[in-house]
Amino acid sequence: MGEVFGSLITYIPWPILPPIIAIGLALWTRQVFMALAVGIWFGYMILAHGHPLTGTLATIDAFVNVLTDTSNARMVTFSLIIGPLIALVQRSGGVNGFVEVILRFIERATKNRSGRLKRKIVESFAAFTGLFLFIESNISLFTVGTLYRPVFDKLKIPREKLAYINDSTSAPSNILMPFNAWGAFIMSLLAIYALGPDKVFDNEFEVLVKAIAYNFYPMLTVLLIFIVIWSGKDIGDMKKAEIRARETGKLLRDGAVPMMDDSVSMLEPVEGIAHKARNMLIPIFAMVFLMPTFLIYTGWDKATAFALKQAQEMGTEPVHGLALAWLALSKGFGSGSAAVLYAVSFAILIAMALYRAQGLMKITEMVEISLKAMAGMVNVAILAVLAFALNAMCKELGTGAFVADIFKNTIAAGFIPALIFVIAAFIGFSTGTSWGTFSIMIPVAVPLAAQVDGVNIYMAVAAALGGGVFGDHCSPTSDTTIIASMSTANDHIDHVRTQIPYALIAGAGATILYLILGFLGV
Repeated sequence: MGEVFGSLITYIPWPILPPIIAIGLALWTRQVFMALAVGIWFGYMILAHGHPLTGTLATIDAFVNVLTDTSNARMVTFSLIIGPLIALVQRSGGVNGFVEVILRFIERATKNRSGRLKRKIVESFAAFTGLFLFIESNISLFTVGTLYRPVFDKLKIPREKLAYINDSTSAPSNILMPFNAWGAFIMSLLAIYALGPDKVFDNEFEVLVKAIAYNFYPMLTVLLIFIVIWSGKDIGDMKKAEIRARETGKLLRDGAVPMMDDSVSMLEPVEGIAHKARNMLIPIFAMVFLMPTFLIYTGWDKATAFALKQAQEMGTEPVHGLALAWLALSKGFGSGSAAVLYAVSFAILIAMALYRAQGLMKITEMVEISLKAMAGMVNVAILAVLAFALNAMCKELGTGAFVADIFKNTIAAGFIPALIFVIAAFIGFSTGTSWGTFSIMIPVAVPLAAQVDGVNIYMAVAAALGGGVFGDHCSPTSDTTIIASMSTANDHIDHVRTQIPYALIAGAGATILYLILGFLGV
């Protein structure tokens, strides 16, 4: 009996149990904080070989250790200071002004047309804005959520729909455009395979660009968004949300816990002031412009060193000025987390200066509003800490490598692209990080495609990337999913539950395409 029990213990897939427990509990109970904490504790209990005190203390340390990572600390701080920017823009009347401008435009464009057409146009505007802001996913998520939430609210479109559109245009546009931090990060993962006598290809940028044509998941996701918008056909919990909003006017379900407190998202403007759209657009556009500016700034020294080294090797003059700035952006030398934090911080200062110059608010009032707004964002900050702690625990357990190793040498060539996609999706879902999934799956996909005859290496790379985004879209622990919920003031689990059916449709379509093309040897 003991031997049987020992065998069962040996064959239990321990590395994947904690994220499955965390995500399963979150979806089942809707208590995301409790679910993540339980999953993290269970993981550290495994690492502590079942010792309860050691596992519990390690769990507590894990929460603290999240903030010892500079990038994580910046993202947690970003989660807090987003609140003041939103609250100040609300209080200035800028949000009301923007809503009035958009609605006037829509009224003119849809004169004597149905209210349904107005909804479709607004939803399309939100989708195109998300696709256009491909420079950085968090900026895209925050901008679309902030700009369009009040417009969607006015038209009684449920918050779940905005969160879906927001989340499903952010990462897909980032992964399909090579000229951003995502592209630079992926090229850094591919670069090792373009070096040495055993190199797999000559140029990592060429591989990334050619892989775009095979990156079916983000393409299908974007296509599905517009099909849903213009057909008006919703499924699952999203259909229920649309019926609720249409029949009762409720933007959130009863009992929902929005990721942004009403004291932030629903703050009334100062009485008696004119509602001017520019009071919203100037700080938001400043933030969008400052994002790439700070990416260049934080990457300038690395770009300079790279340019000097490259010039010495080629016997030419090093690039400078705009060419050096482009090098810093295209190679991803800047810090994304720092650039986002700096851009939002300066946007707050610009907003304060703008509103004080107009006499809308005193400095003391703006500081008080900002402090209250940060208090309203504590839920988001705590969720970010939990998500980062779960990700760190999964790294210690080797969750991603465990999943990849199970399948990578046990399948026929025609199945390989689809299998890479499915494995990447599961890793992304379990760990809540698309970039972490890329880091695990690119080293699996590239050598596998190189060693097995009949496997298209561009398709293999695309499958790893698309699968990571697919899993990320379905995961309640993903930072992009969290920010999508936060920026739209939506209940986080409601966002996940309403988005998953659409993600599964796009994921199933991508899997079928990889199977067809894999066996055709395209």
